[in-house]
Amino acid sequence: MSDTTFAPTAIPTPIPAGEILPWAIFAGLLLMLAIYFIGAEEGATALISGSYVHEFVHDARHLLGFPCH
Repeated sequence: MSDTTFAPTAIPTPIPAGEILPWAIFAGLLLMLAIYFIGAEEGATALISGSYVHEFVHDARHLLGFPCH
């Protein structure tokens, strides 16, 4: 057996909130857009005509508990 031990030399530094905030807002907007297309893009509230978006996210609607038919 070896007598050497692992001694980390790098200490992690915290990320400032000012650097995280823009990415958190961007991720939140993407999440809200995804929830719209999964949950509300159907029928009278549809922004895109046709049923292509509905059929594309159909299984996700069922997985998340949104009724669709």
